[in-house]
Amino acid sequence: MNKTNVCLNFAVNSNPKERMKLNKIPHTYTIISVVILICAVLSWIIPAGEYSREVRAVNGTERTVIVDNSFHAVDPAPQSWQVFGVLLEGFEKQAGIIAFLLIIGGAFQIMNSSRAIDTGILSFLRSSRKVEKYRLFRMIGVNNVVISLIITLFSLFGAVFGMSEETLAFVIIIVPLAISMGYDSITGLCMVYVAAHVGFSGAILNPFTIGIAQGLSDLPLFSGFGYRLFCWAVLTSILIVIVLRYAAKVKKNPRLSSMYEADAYWREKGEIASEEVQEEKTTRSAWVVYLLLLLSLIGFSIYYPSTTFEVGESAVSFPAVPVFTTLFALTGWLGLHKSNQFFILNLLGYTIVFLVVGVMGYGWYLMEISAIFLAMGLLSGFANNEGADGIISQFLTGAKDMLSAALVVGLAGGIIQILQDGRIIDPILHSMATLMGEAGKIASLGVMYLIQTTINIIIPSGSAKAALTMPIMAPFSDVIGISRQATVLAFQFGDGFTNMITPTSGVLMGALGLAHIPYEIWVKWFFRILILFILLGMLLLIPTVLIPLDGF
Repeated sequence: MNKTNVCLNFAVNSNPKERMKLNKIPHTYTIISVVILICAVLSWIIPAGEYSREVRAVNGTERTVIVDNSFHAVDPAPQSWQVFGVLLEGFEKQAGIIAFLLIIGGAFQIMNSSRAIDTGILSFLRSSRKVEKYRLFRMIGVNNVVISLIITLFSLFGAVFGMSEETLAFVIIIVPLAISMGYDSITGLCMVYVAAHVGFSGAILNPFTIGIAQGLSDLPLFSGFGYRLFCWAVLTSILIVIVLRYAAKVKKNPRLSSMYEADAYWREKGEIASEEVQEEKTTRSAWVVYLLLLLSLIGFSIYYPSTTFEVGESAVSFPAVPVFTTLFALTGWLGLHKSNQFFILNLLGYTIVFLVVGVMGYGWYLMEISAIFLAMGLLSGFANNEGADGIISQFLTGAKDMLSAALVVGLAGGIIQILQDGRIIDPILHSMATLMGEAGKIASLGVMYLIQTTINIIIPSGSAKAALTMPIMAPFSDVIGISRQATVLAFQFGDGFTNMITPTSGVLMGALGLAHIPYEIWVKWFFRILILFILLGMLLLIPTVLIPLDGF
């Protein structure tokens, strides 16, 4: 049985009030299944239709976009028995994320068997207590500084290179850290997943949303930088305030958290870690791993002497691989002289460093990221003197823990499949677009924003939605006197906020699965925050109509 369900069952059986409370909230599978059935019913009600599409070069990449004024009726394709096949189709559609989840779960289980992460968390907590002796840190709160810095970092990643799927690898690290600091799994998820997606919403240079939307709107690439930077700062600051307030409340009274009972899974792991973790002596196998990895990195340094990082229209070249190889040679040697666990922590740290280099410098995606984390897990196992059978056993245990999350991701993918097979996505978009015809400038911009927000619940992919909506929205903005830049900003906000609540997002479902947070509990907790961000997005759109802004 899944460990999350064990914790929830214990909570329900031991507390009648909790039992009544949880029984009022449908299970995640139930919610998604009902949405699939509703979409199937809509395919019988909404007249089928499609836009004609053409392939167009956008920023050097071919994209399939909608032809203006090309909407036409097509033969209906009502969905009935097909609802029973959407799990398979959803698995096919979300295969990359599902495989990524299983690999990440297995790789981190191998690393966790060495107690390296537990050692790192305990070491961090001891260090933070030492810092609290300084008056300034005591007044601000060391934990508040840590939370704020982590949120800012991941928000920046989301804003600059569109970090989304990549956050899954960090959820499994930051959530246990948040629990160890006295908070809950929701706080940990906000520090990583929500932070990256708030940054994604307030994107500054994100090539997957801003780049494509501006290209389709015939705007200079990443123009309007100044105001978007302001929007990102506002959204990130508000998220930090929300998370700090919530975290302080949970710290003061942990039972106020709706995840208190379910977080017993993490707390028990932490208690076991604090009792059992002992720094092991460095094994010979760890030295072998160090030398082999160093030789490999030296080879990569020769092959990749310089890395070009593209930030907007600017490009900066930097000998990233040679520099980080040199640093690894030093810190890895120091870690080996302390213990196996600190060497493995060092291995984790440089995995993250090279992940950032790969994503920003070489366009890495799920395949490359899963490969580097799998390599990290295997090397961690060998460094910890595990045999091949032991490593495989640990990997299977970790992958098995991710199976429930993988099923949710596959089932959620079925929602999009039903809408596409029923041929009702384009009619929904076309109907919404007609709402703008009789409104004023601010109202029209608000309707655009509402359309993008609504469509995002159905199609969470930013690049796909840009190709679907911008060829319609951009020309229409010229007719009603709204700048195309404002239309791009409406797309940007609408594309981001609802990513954090829509069940069609494989990344959200994967993150919730990794954090062991049931979808129904997450929706209930996050819904008011979502409404706040949606309203804030509308307020940030208004100056683009009323005030002359650079690039607008």
